[in-house]
Amino acid sequence: MKTNQISGNIVDIRSRSIYQGIIHIENGMIKKIEPSDEVDSQYILPGFVDSHVHIESSMLVPSEFARLAVPHGTVATVSDPHEIGNVLGIEGVKYMMDNGKQVNFKFYFGAPSCVPATSFETAGASISAEDIAALFQYPEVKYLAEMMNWPGVLNKDPEVYEKLAIAKKFQRPIDGHAPGLKGEKAQQYASAGITTDHECFTREEALDKLKYGMHILIREGSAAKNFEALIDLLPDYSPNIMFCSDDKHPDNLVEGHINLLVKRALSKGYDLFDVLQAACLNPVQHYKLEVGLLQEGDPADFIVINNPEDFDILGTYINGEQVAKDGKTLIKPTPNKTINNFNTSPKTPTDFRVEANGEKIRVIEALDGLLVTNELQKLAKKENGFTISDSDGDILKIAVVNRYQDRKPAVSFIKNFGFKEGAIAGSVAHDSHNIIAVGVDDASICKAVNMVIKEKGGVSAVNGEEEMIIPLPVAGLMSPIDGYQIAEQYADIDRLAKKMGSKLQSPFMTLSFMALLVIPSAKLSDLGLFDGDNFKFTSLFIS
Repeated sequence: MKTNQISGNIVDIRSRSIYQGIIHIENGMIKKIEPSDEVDSQYILPGFVDSHVHIESSMLVPSEFARLAVPHGTVATVSDPHEIGNVLGIEGVKYMMDNGKQVNFKFYFGAPSCVPATSFETAGASISAEDIAALFQYPEVKYLAEMMNWPGVLNKDPEVYEKLAIAKKFQRPIDGHAPGLKGEKAQQYASAGITTDHECFTREEALDKLKYGMHILIREGSAAKNFEALIDLLPDYSPNIMFCSDDKHPDNLVEGHINLLVKRALSKGYDLFDVLQAACLNPVQHYKLEVGLLQEGDPADFIVINNPEDFDILGTYINGEQVAKDGKTLIKPTPNKTINNFNTSPKTPTDFRVEANGEKIRVIEALDGLLVTNELQKLAKKENGFTISDSDGDILKIAVVNRYQDRKPAVSFIKNFGFKEGAIAGSVAHDSHNIIAVGVDDASICKAVNMVIKEKGGVSAVNGEEEMIIPLPVAGLMSPIDGYQIAEQYADIDRLAKKMGSKLQSPFMTLSFMALLVIPSAKLSDLGLFDGDNFKFTSLFIS
């Protein structure tokens, strides 16, 4: 439904003012804004932009992500497609762009800089410097996506610097990814042209990067939550702060998006215009997005709320068309194609056995709400010459199975999943997206893994006779069907995982990051246990 005019209290972020007026719209653009005393009591303000998100982590294709996001006032995303890039290369990135064009929503993408993310895992594809240059020919590709290979930046790796040079040649901003980097190393990283970081988990780290000219993205996703640690930077650094979700599971997306960060910040007493600058203005300016900011001549992208105190979103408009009303999406579902890269055979329980080769083992400690982990050293529990899970001590077996070819699974141990029985598995495992599983016994782990293999992608849970799977046939990462249906299914499988004993806020999301080698400290790839602090493989058993 196209609108020709709308009236209310207009929130102008640029001038930091609110005034009464009528917005006149023609052909999806704001033709004129006319001050008036006779207007509706509602407030009109620019729509929200998620400044860094992996659409794939929602388990939804872009067109379905848009349907779930618009009721929350989101009109655009700055999307890093390196998840599907690691599976399918540049073909996968093009799939995301094409799919997003099916709906009235403003998807902007980055050219993935680190595919594969490291040489210590098996990915399904690679994206070269030449591929990045080709992607920059597309108008919706606005930036070089997160440069996770910060050691390559610091050590002046030729391939890394070739990619940085291409981004500079095309005058594209370069996103960062350097958790924990401070001091001289942070300065060196920023001086290479890196303009943002969404991985700061302490105020001190963020201040260091701000000092060297970087923009800080305050992240609040389904697994990583840094809002509380960083939000008090907003008053002093409002021009350099943005909000992002990074990774958002479908049930959480139904509940809210960037609007939740806005409401939380306002409830803490932060200035309305500082908050909206982070949520709306800064991403548009930094990435040079074609998203309207309620100025004459802009695209008619805006949201309508009841008032800034309650911040209930009454409507969302993109290019003058209403796409959400009173919490309901108005975007219709579209037919979605599938695309995949999945080639591994079913496994047997014996594939997950670990011979007892020592008394002590290294254990990954998962931390709720964080992507970083710790390495623990624990006594191994043994049975019949094999090291097994110790559910009483909450030390469970974790496995990564190569999904691109038949290889023996890599197996280690992890703490804090809390399962007393059963197993969960999924083909969403950042960044190479092999199959990852955690469980109490080999039979359950094997069954959960084989359910994923049978569907050529998905997330699964096994608890005795109770089994559940959500098929993800699009790259083993996403479902092509109705997003609200997937959100319900995901809520059900999440409940099953918690029924099995997990106390984690989001067990599947946390599991998906346990193969993310570029985040310290201990992680597991399909090739073995990895020391993320020293960027090298390490042994499971301690001699």
